[in-house]
Formats: sequence, C-alpha cells, structure tokens
Amino acid sequence: MLRIKQVLMSFMAVSMLVSGIALAQTTSGQAAPDFTLTDSNGHKHSLSDFKGKFVVLEWFNPQCPFVKKHYNSGNIPNLQKQYTAKGVIWLSINSSAEGKQGSYTPEEFNKFVSDNGAAPTAVLLDRDGKIGRLYGAKTTPDMYVISPEGTLIYQGAIDDTPGVDIADLKTAKNYVSAALDAAMSGKPVAVSTTKSYGCSIKY
Repeated sequence: MLRIKQVLMSFMAVSMLVSGIALAQTTSGQAAPDFTLTDSNGHKHSLSDFKGKFVVLEWFNPQCPFVKKHYNSGNIPNLQKQYTAKGVIWLSINSSAEGKQGSYTPEEFNKFVSDNGAAPTAVLLDRDGKIGRLYGAKTTPDMYVISPEGTLIYQGAIDDTPGVDIADLKTAKNYVSAALDAAMSGKPVAVSTTKSYGCSIKY
C-alpha cells in the first residue's frame, strides 16, 4: 500500500512539473524569447528579424467575443494602423489547435483581417501552441510589447476594463498604447505587467 502511495505521489509530482513546463511564464524586464513562425501568406518571421524596432505580440482568436469587441469597434485595427505607421511591428498570433475554436485556414485569417480593416504586420500561425506556451499566453487577447533591444516591457491585458461591451472602450485605459507611448518617448513604462482577460487560448 505504501509503495502504491509513493508511486502515485511521484506521478503527481511529475505531472505538475510537466504542466509547469508546458506553459512557461515570461517576465517583464527580461529578454523576450526568440521564435520563428509562418504567417498567413506562407512567409516565415523570426522575432530576431525585428531587432531595433518596437514589437507588439497580440494573441487573438477571431471567434472569441472579447476579440470581436476590439475588432468590431475598430479598436485594435486603429491601434495597428497608428503604431505601424510609427515603425512598430505588430504581430497577431493565433495558437488555436487544429479543429478547435479559432483555428482558421490562412485564407480565412486574411479575410478576417480584410473584413475588419485590420493592419497587422503579419498574422502568425502557431498551430501546435509552442510559442503561446513559451510566452505563457493564456487568453485572447493577450498582449506583449517588446523594446528595440529585445526586452519585454509590457505583458497582459489590452486595457483595464474586462468585458465584451464596446461602450466600455470610451473610458478604458489602454495599457498597450500607454506602454508604447512612454517607451517611444524615452520614459519608463508605468505598468509593465497586468492580468490578461478574455477567452482561454484553445491549445
């Protein structure tokens, strides 16, 4: 009986360890992990390709109500246009596993971008969830801002008002724009980490 308990405890410990490895956790102020993914047009992109530029990573799922809020309102498309015009690289990443909610074909992702007037630098496909897990991305949306030096300067929610009501955007504080505006002006980022909100990523 004792032997069985020991085996069970060992199994639980290993399971917890594997779980911890499966979903890592990045830390603001440290180097953002490099990665390479293929976009919806078949082109490969590595984070290291954009050294010297600010980079925004946006985890998204077109079928998530929280994502729909920010796209249907024009909020995220407007942010994409505003900051890419200033030289910021905006990478929209989808980590939905094949067959799960939000797992679109490349053509469907391009149609979503076009239909919503969006303007990301690229839509990256993370079908095996490897990069999402590497960053510890949990929800859609989940936002990360990386400095030209490759340092993670913000991670977490897009703003301070969880919910799916578009009217909330009128008074919401946008953490992504706040981080970009401060860093691009040579100022410290006041809020570097928050808890993201939205739909769980469908790994």
